[in-house]
Amino acid sequence: MDLDAYAAEHDREWRRLAELTRRYRLGADEADELIALYQRVATHLSVVRSRSPDPVLVARLSQLVLAARARLAGRSGFSWAAVGRFFSTGFPLAVYRAWPWWTAVGVGFVLVAGFLMYWTAGHPETAEALIGEDAAAEAFEARFVGYYSEYSAPSFAFQLWTHNAWIAARCLASGILVLPVFYLLWQNALNIGVTGGVLAAYDRTDVFFSMITPHGLLELTGIFVAAGVGLRIGWAWIAPPPDLTRGQAVARAGRSGVLVAVGLVGLFAVAGLIEAFVTPAAVPTGIRVGIGVLAWLGFLGYVCYFGRRAATATREPVRA
Repeated sequence: MDLDAYAAEHDREWRRLAELTRRYRLGADEADELIALYQRVATHLSVVRSRSPDPVLVARLSQLVLAARARLAGRSGFSWAAVGRFFSTGFPLAVYRAWPWWTAVGVGFVLVAGFLMYWTAGHPETAEALIGEDAAAEAFEARFVGYYSEYSAPSFAFQLWTHNAWIAARCLASGILVLPVFYLLWQNALNIGVTGGVLAAYDRTDVFFSMITPHGLLELTGIFVAAGVGLRIGWAWIAPPPDLTRGQAVARAGRSGVLVAVGLVGLFAVAGLIEAFVTPAAVPTGIRVGIGVLAWLGFLGYVCYFGRRAATATREPVRA
């Protein structure tokens, strides 16, 4: 092996890796480039060691690889600055980048749930088959409304928080397989559509929307985001960008998935508090719905503002 020719061929990559390793702050593209270069230079080091173990070059590449690994591992210990960067850049940017995916999921979910509600409400025999005669409709309504006040509010909020976070985690983790995400979405759409349709069949539509809207807007948006990002991970495996290998594409999408998973924990905590304390509250419906709408719009505004600002700072367009 011609060591000089090999070093001349890859010297530019080695210098670039050293430059990225020394930088205090990296954009999203630069972080991805750092990972790719780290993998390449580690391969170069292995080649040099096995074919032409020049001690000077081996020492140089070893130092580069170790420094890059330390840069990727990051600093240990808790940092409020890191928390601030997560909520001002990391999480909103990951959600903002994936907006075509979770918006499409949301539209599809609403259409499916709306059709199921329309079908159930328009076919009284379907509602009767599910709950029986008119007398059962009152019991069904009582169970639906009573569900939100059956348990003490603090324990109910915790239960909802963990339940919704678990659904989101399953959507993200199973995204690489695609089909399980659609199954989870179908289960939720079926539950909402049939419940709403049964109540609508007995002229209880106002009860349905007054109870589900305060928390449902934020809660379902979190599910849509998780499902959309999960499907984005699956698509990265199916059709990776031309400039990335399949593994690199999945790794990049997976890193966004981790950021989204952590950020959604907070979103579902807020949604759980609204469902436990606001949804069953003995206040006018307009106030309860208004609180839910404000929380939902606040989340969308947060993602749009901070996500767009972070995308502009990194000069990276939104990618589907």
